[in-house]
Amino acid sequence: MDRMLVVVFENEPKAYEGSRALRALDSEGSISIHAEAVIKKNDDGTATVKQKEDDFPIRAVGGTAVGALIGLLGGPVGSAVGAVAGTFAGGLWGMNRAGVSAEFLDEVSAKLTPGKWALVAEISEEWVTPVDTSMGALEGKVYRITRKNVEHEQYAKDVAAIKADIAQLKAEQAKSRTEHKAKLQSKIDNLNKKLHAKLDQAKQRSEEQKKESKAKVEALQKKAAKTKGEPKAKIEERIADIKERDEKASEEFDEWLNGVARA
Repeated sequence: MDRMLVVVFENEPKAYEGSRALRALDSEGSISIHAEAVIKKNDDGTATVKQKEDDFPIRAVGGTAVGALIGLLGGPVGSAVGAVAGTFAGGLWGMNRAGVSAEFLDEVSAKLTPGKWALVAEISEEWVTPVDTSMGALEGKVYRITRKNVEHEQYAKDVAAIKADIAQLKAEQAKSRTEHKAKLQSKIDNLNKKLHAKLDQAKQRSEEQKKESKAKVEALQKKAAKTKGEPKAKIEERIADIKERDEKASEEFDEWLNGVARA
């Protein structure tokens, strides 16, 4: 199961110990890490990446689920609630990319106060006990949430909203006087530009997700080839889960994109 994990620590040494402990669980097959970073919550409320691991499939933190979550954790407590209300610029898209909820974000933010450190990771795990036990021994506070891919849904909603606005303006234009038609056409043209830009963003993000999924699978396949017994079986199960889930989502999204292009 693909999850976003945040472990909050009181100080820097504990955070780095937590990172090493998490990687040990990955090495033994208890979990699989797809991306990981150690961050510090600064006095001004921002979050700074102090360490990112390049040994995992998702090498670049920025632009990934982990990167999006770190960006959100750099906001004030209650920022996620503002995102739901539309008052936190970029917050909703950040949550969609990270695959987390507003409640999860605010719960973590309330604990990750200035001066504290955190381990942020995207992992696959079947049982919570290995991570909870390992992090608990280091006095780390564990927060996790099953990652949900809702980016595709958000793109679909945005495109539908733009198309509805275009349809409304066209209907108004058909009933307008000649002197008003040009102004309405200008608005329609601007909305069409936004529509094409949004579709281009959706296509680009879809390709990025396919590459991320492929990287995860290839990394796990290499690890499985060097492993035996129960750990190997667990890794193979994770590979099958990622393939099935991501391939289905990709097919559905490509079908939607093709349908919009034909419309």
